[in-house]
Amino acid sequence: MHDFNRRTLLGAALALTATGFGTLGFPGPALAQADIGRAANFIQTTGQDLVAAINDQSRDIAARRQRVSAVLRRAVDVDGVGRFIIGRWWRQASAQEQQEYMKLFEETLIRNLSARFGEYQGVRFSLGRSQQRTEDDVLVNTIIERPNSAPFSLDWRVAEIGGQPKVVDVIAEGTSLRLTQRSEYSSVIQRNNGSVAALLQAMRGQIQQLAAREQGR
Repeated sequence: MHDFNRRTLLGAALALTATGFGTLGFPGPALAQADIGRAANFIQTTGQDLVAAINDQSRDIAARRQRVSAVLRRAVDVDGVGRFIIGRWWRQASAQEQQEYMKLFEETLIRNLSARFGEYQGVRFSLGRSQQRTEDDVLVNTIIERPNSAPFSLDWRVAEIGGQPKVVDVIAEGTSLRLTQRSEYSSVIQRNNGSVAALLQAMRGQIQQLAAREQGR
């Protein structure tokens, strides 16, 4: 399975990343007209919450991971993201495979960040400009700074889903993380003769590697 590290910065961030993407046509809640100020405030709050969780040295890794998990569940339409990324293969998966995929997908989002708490210690972020992307979503720019590293830019695509702002994509260096992840997942399935089970196995292996990394093994 391909290395998802670059894309997941997100996802988590931060992934940051990576990864609801209703404007591209997957089944999901209807989008309302986006509000630039509301989107910017949402990213400001979400970013502050993630930074606080990452930098909280008073808690052990498990407690910080739980805190990050709560932020991501609130900020990201995990079901919508997961459905978009697996794409057409969702319909070919059994009900049991669909259920396991969603569980594994959420776990990868969380683990991809918690496995890198050390790397992101001392992380800071600031808001850049916000712009209306379409009538349904807003692009909010942020600058991410880490000690001893050059600052980099992340653009957060925010849409109103079910009456709440949600992150629906993260764009790093001009690359949509959701589209990259979708291509990688599809590649795994195609290389294994259309087997969704092969993707699930690869995802389980990825989670095991991230868990070991989190524990410093």
